[in-house]
Amino acid sequence: MKKTIFWAVAFVVFAFAMLGAVKKPYAQQIPRFNPDTVLTFKMEQDAVVKIGKAGLDVEDFIHQIVTDTIFYEAFRLMKKYHFTAENQIYTYNKKNKITGSIKRKLQHSPAGQHLKILEERSSGNLRKKNGDYQLKTLELFDHLFMGAYQSGYSPNTNTGAKHESKNDGYKEKLKTLIFSPGRPVKGIPLISGKTEIFTPNMRQYYDYAFAKGMYLDSIPVYRFKVTVKPDLGSWTEDGIMIKELTTIFDQRNFQILGRYIDMKLNNLAFDFDVQMNIEMSYFNEELLPTKVSYQGNWNVPFKKEERASFLVLHKNYRL
Repeated sequence: MKKTIFWAVAFVVFAFAMLGAVKKPYAQQIPRFNPDTVLTFKMEQDAVVKIGKAGLDVEDFIHQIVTDTIFYEAFRLMKKYHFTAENQIYTYNKKNKITGSIKRKLQHSPAGQHLKILEERSSGNLRKKNGDYQLKTLELFDHLFMGAYQSGYSPNTNTGAKHESKNDGYKEKLKTLIFSPGRPVKGIPLISGKTEIFTPNMRQYYDYAFAKGMYLDSIPVYRFKVTVKPDLGSWTEDGIMIKELTTIFDQRNFQILGRYIDMKLNNLAFDFDVQMNIEMSYFNEELLPTKVSYQGNWNVPFKKEERASFLVLHKNYRL
């Protein structure tokens, strides 16, 4: 049970977050190979935004973050499109040297068999003798991405449906953090209260910063960055799980285009260091996911530490 809870929390950090390894506005926190080299966001020279002049304030951004459903909708709506997915996955040893990799190119179709593997190459010892992955991180990756690719679109998806097992329930909890950061994720010991970073008690530990720029060279955006205050005591800072949550908003309609999240925690039950970036773009006036990148280290007592990174690109959407 505890292992299941841990790894469900784990991919939590497969978080829906925001514009990471773009033009280095966010430094790579884990010093190793970074598969995300796609440049999408450019800051303006005068990056500080006087939000008051735009008729916006901190509460407007926070309200949009905690009530947003567009991210969930984007991953649901993508299933009604034809698109190409390119996945790169890497595993590492304790010295952050690559020990294994998987590179895939896939074609998703909204009808028929749904998924066609166009190309797949792998290296290293990534699987057990029974065919299962050595790392739970890779197992969760396939659950969240390959599982989605193999399913079709349903306009009547019931998000409140009961789950077949507790394991499925934990995977749904991680989706809460991904799609709705700032809300509580109940049912995961020692984690639940640490996700609500916008409560009056938690706000005292964070700074807020605004900036503006261009996304994909064509969309004017705001960047709303929430980071842990630099002058906190080490005891207080070590107890704060979400170190950074950055969200990109389309200036024209205030829709969320992406998120970056940085999470770290080390206690008796969990030891992880994870950064994740997720971006979307418009197709037929609908927002659909275009990039997900992840860097993460996980260590659970009495188990081998897991170190992995991945990059997911979605291209060529068409109905």
